[in-house]
Amino acid sequence: MNTATIKRVGIVFSGGPAPASNAVISSAAISFLDRGIEVYGFLDGFQNLERYDLEAFPLEADIHFHRFRKQDVNGLRRTSGVLIRTSRANPGRAVESSDDLRDPVRSRPLRNILEALVKLRVDTLITIGGDDTLKTANFLHLLATSEERYAGIGIVHLPKTIDNDYFGINFTFGHVTAVDYIAEEVTNLQNDAKSTNSWFVCEVMGRKAGWIAYGVGIVGEANMVISREDVKGAFDLDRLASSVADLMEKRIDDYGSHYGTVVVAEGLADLLPEGLRPTATDTHGNVDLGAARIGELLRKRTLELFHERRGFAPKMIYKRLGYESRCAAPRAFDIMLGSQLGIGAYRATVEERLSGVMVSVGGQFDLTYVPFQALIDRETMRPQLKFISRDSDFYKMARFLESRMQYEEGQPWQ
Repeated sequence: MNTATIKRVGIVFSGGPAPASNAVISSAAISFLDRGIEVYGFLDGFQNLERYDLEAFPLEADIHFHRFRKQDVNGLRRTSGVLIRTSRANPGRAVESSDDLRDPVRSRPLRNILEALVKLRVDTLITIGGDDTLKTANFLHLLATSEERYAGIGIVHLPKTIDNDYFGINFTFGHVTAVDYIAEEVTNLQNDAKSTNSWFVCEVMGRKAGWIAYGVGIVGEANMVISREDVKGAFDLDRLASSVADLMEKRIDDYGSHYGTVVVAEGLADLLPEGLRPTATDTHGNVDLGAARIGELLRKRTLELFHERRGFAPKMIYKRLGYESRCAAPRAFDIMLGSQLGIGAYRATVEERLSGVMVSVGGQFDLTYVPFQALIDRETMRPQLKFISRDSDFYKMARFLESRMQYEEGQPWQ
């Protein structure tokens, strides 16, 4: 890609919001603007781009995209929300193989995006989003490098998910803020539980991995944490409920503690048997795990087992936590990380002359650029995910602290 010809770049944000989103967008925009490169912020994710048609659905300034000025992107790093708004539009939803990219029907939304970039003379598109957005970015890159009409259009991706399950980067922006925000709620619930002799089952976000659950458990000092990484073999709800009931009995018998908090990742719902597992999906084909209310199922079964053992059931309340954290005020770490990712989009495009890469940050906020092919499974065309290793020191730390909270919690007056 010849960056000497770059006159205009576009930025698109896709999927759910995340704290520090505006730090990413504003840092990317000001980096390009300072070099004299125009910046278009496409509004509402891919929703308008994928519908582009020169005659039927042309894209209009201030309706479908915003032309950034330097004064538009100052003082935004600490703000919440997504400046250019977002949506879950999924242009690559019909593409399952490289052959599908050559299918004019299946690839039409992707081609509409590229046609819009050609028409608007956008030289590089910066995509910000989760693994499905990375998948879309890879599709756009493959089309741009294989078809002459789209030759020269660069694609650079910035990873975003509060779940922190992104392969190729240690932490994703917004994750630390989300954990901090939800952990504060869990701490409040723990104090409520202690004051009222009750239990809370807190279901948190984490579709595939337990990074949020374990972070919240550590920071919020939960008495037990369960995520998908803890399941070996077939998932057994009764066995899990029995473990929670064991914990409750132990705390009562050994320490006189009739209260506590349990944190469970929503991703466990994906392991439920037919009949309990949710079937509704979103535009990305992801199962609506929240509909299963895995935390509520666990609460009910735990109380049944406890009643069978003791002849009574304690007060136990189900709470689902997470969505309220997505637009929480970003903490310093996420602002710094997001800002570096935004600057990395500029450096990858202009300084490194790269396309088809994801910007990553490691070490002392050092930038690296990971090729899409190192992140995407060639067979499934889907990005790889990052799970918590049960052999990792992070996992061992969480389990050590959890064991102290299970049985050795004392009272300040004892």
